[in-house]
Amino acid sequence: MYLTPEKAQALTEKARKLRQWILDMVYNASSGYLGGSLSAVEILTVLYYHHMHIDPQKPDLKSRDRFIASKGHCAPLLYAILADLGYFPTKELSRLREIDSILQGHPDMKKPRALI
Repeated sequence: MYLTPEKAQALTEKARKLRQWILDMVYNASSGYLGGSLSAVEILTVLYYHHMHIDPQKPDLKSRDRFIASKGHCAPLLYAILADLGYFPTKELSRLREIDSILQGHPDMKKPRALI
């Protein structure tokens, strides 16, 4: 897929928004790792918003693309993207790492179901 200058600019703005959400989440939680998320913002932004075939309305679709991260410390970034795409309400981002939150310190594809 070709990346037009307009699309590149839109992705740059999206990455900026995601960075702000990451900072807010970790600050509000008084816990978490910034480096893992901030070091992967551009990569995941391009993957999720330009290359991957996903549909928040059909998260169980067998033909969807899947992202597998080997570093759980990028969870705030993954959560920010999934919320922005509509997999769950963005208000949940403020509850990162709370005991009863759906957003724990490391992602688990089976909990909550909305994050699959």
